[in-house]
Amino acid sequence: MSEASAPAVDITVPHSARVWNYWLGGKDHYPVDREFGDRLYELLPEIVQIARQARAFLGRAVTHLAGEVGIRQFLDIGTGLPTADNTHEVAQRIAPDSRIVYVDHDPLVLLHARALLVSAPEGVTNYVDADVREPKKILQAARETLDFTQPIGLIMLGIMGNVADLDEAYAIVRELHDALPTGSYLVFKDGTYAVMGEERADSIHDLHAHEKFPYHMRTPEQVARFLDGFELVEPGLVSTPLWRPNPAAEPPVAIDDLCGVGRKP
Repeated sequence: MSEASAPAVDITVPHSARVWNYWLGGKDHYPVDREFGDRLYELLPEIVQIARQARAFLGRAVTHLAGEVGIRQFLDIGTGLPTADNTHEVAQRIAPDSRIVYVDHDPLVLLHARALLVSAPEGVTNYVDADVREPKKILQAARETLDFTQPIGLIMLGIMGNVADLDEAYAIVRELHDALPTGSYLVFKDGTYAVMGEERADSIHDLHAHEKFPYHMRTPEQVARFLDGFELVEPGLVSTPLWRPNPAAEPPVAIDDLCGVGRKP
């Protein structure tokens, strides 16, 4: 993509990918992102742990799929800014021929993805500039890289909370589910307020209200419905630190982030 055709990065409103990069200790954020990140941190100090645990869950889940299951194709929607142990890095350490398609719609993510999300020579890494609300566009573009007759690992971490209408959110995941071949997997996580309670959740939702795409935390029951049509692998739907934790790590404690990995029968 040339500089002339590159979309402008809007630095007047916070963007979730840049805010998460700030919490993860990255460098790709602007004052508006840091200001929002700090305000949310005041309401939810555990947000930094949530961000880091989400990244750790991604690594464990991709390791399971690429290693134990043998998945060689991944569709990662809502990629965010590249950090350490991106999906292709984890998968291609195990299987260098793995093929990965990343999907995001933030211009800054696009610029970094082109430069940093570089595949191993034996595999393929491509990037699709699309919004999660455009499943048909995502699937059409992904088919240029991925073989939809073979199992695919679909990754959707924290992205569906950006879709306000719950019925629309479920319909998006159903459309993606229906396009996946048998033996594919969904790696999913989204924020909840089971630990913090409704009062603090209301304050956080009020803070998000002025964003372009405000984040909506769901109840555990609502998060569970996103995995309808998939057979959950052990340990089922749990808080991110509790999904197959490293035995050498400190005993994990539940946080307001639910995750699960499911197989399409």
